Amino acid sequence: MRLSIAFLFAFVACILAVAPPQKPVVVSYPEDTPASVIEKAIEEIKKDGGSITHEYALIKGFAAKVAQATLDKISTMSEKFAPYIEEDVIVRIDGSTDAKDQ
Repeated sequence: MRLSIAFLFAFVACILAVAPPQKPVVVSYPEDTPASVIEKAIEEIKKDGGSITHEYALIKGFAAKVAQATLDKISTMSEKFAPYIEEDVIVRIDGSTDAKDQ
């Protein structure tokens, strides 16, 4: 009986430790955004277990896999330089879209 209770507690702990689901997004910033604002957002994503999949050179922004809670955090980090966040999807010529698998 003690073994089954210990197993049950271990099982519940494992379930609770599962990371929140991450989704692929593209995060872009206004042209006049300082690099420090973008770097701070990238650090926050990495700290929360997300990953940066691409950093763009032509626009101020990056692609990432990140949890919704982290997106909420980086959305409010800077009032003046608010990011534009959209889901990273594949767009087809017929207008249909699919979530991007990375």
